Amino acid sequence: MSPLQLLVQALNGLQFGLMLFLISAGLTLIFGIMNLINLAHGAFYMIGAYICAAVIQWSGSSLAGIVVALLGGLFVGIGVELVVFRRLYNRTYLDQVLATFGVTLIFNELVRMIWGPSALYSAIPPILSGQLEIFPDVLYPIYRLVIIGVGLVVGMLLYWIVVHTRLGMLIRAGASNRIMVDALGVNITLLYTLVFGLGSVLAALAGIIAAPILAVQSGMGDDMLILALVVIVIGGIGSIRGAFIASALVGIVDTVGRAGLRPLLAVLMSRSAADNAGPAVASILIYLLMAAVLFFRPQGLFPARTR
Repeated sequence: MSPLQLLVQALNGLQFGLMLFLISAGLTLIFGIMNLINLAHGAFYMIGAYICAAVIQWSGSSLAGIVVALLGGLFVGIGVELVVFRRLYNRTYLDQVLATFGVTLIFNELVRMIWGPSALYSAIPPILSGQLEIFPDVLYPIYRLVIIGVGLVVGMLLYWIVVHTRLGMLIRAGASNRIMVDALGVNITLLYTLVFGLGSVLAALAGIIAAPILAVQSGMGDDMLILALVVIVIGGIGSIRGAFIASALVGIVDTVGRAGLRPLLAVLMSRSAADNAGPAVASILIYLLMAAVLFFRPQGLFPARTR
């Protein structure tokens, strides 16, 4: 693999990682602050993608699809928190896992009932189509650059909110000692609803930007949820900075590994053996990364600071 090809794959990995960050940021906030294992978080990613693709097909407007999908993710997230998750905060982790897994199955079947079993497809907005020459003779899709930009902006905005605003102070305090925050007169129930709504919107945003480059289908959030869980374990539960850096690491390791591991193995073994072993080894690289991080830092790279 040439240096330019490696650079392009690294950009692809960064783009995938920042899209993964949008999911894992909301998940790490919900887990770290509300102490809730939310296996239904991938469903909000799927809902954002479905609503965006459906509205664009119906109206022909990408802007309308984005706005409606964001609002849909917000309202669905808050509605599910009010109806289901609010009853799980004081329950055991096993109860939370079973309930949220059930919610995932319900949403997977609902989108099948509404939109059918076939995948939906959404075109890239015309203004974002095409390629840009980032280096001499190196073209890169504009839409992927936009995804990188959106991920960076959202990451900086979230960090500012959590670290430098009153809402962020309450979020960090609630993660540290929710009983004391409640005793001081803060409506901890409303705070939880706001955090859950924010996490749902971020997951829906990830689904929105994924819709034009991936097939929108039932269950599409399940694989992303697994990767998001890997990210928050590597980065540190409840840490936005940790989720950001871990997402970039996971995205780059996964993408570069899948592209470059097979040629590398072909140097050490026969080509047919490398073709068989390459994809299998590449698929476990991020889990090896997670195991290495946990060995040296069991709390994650950047555990959340509550003070």
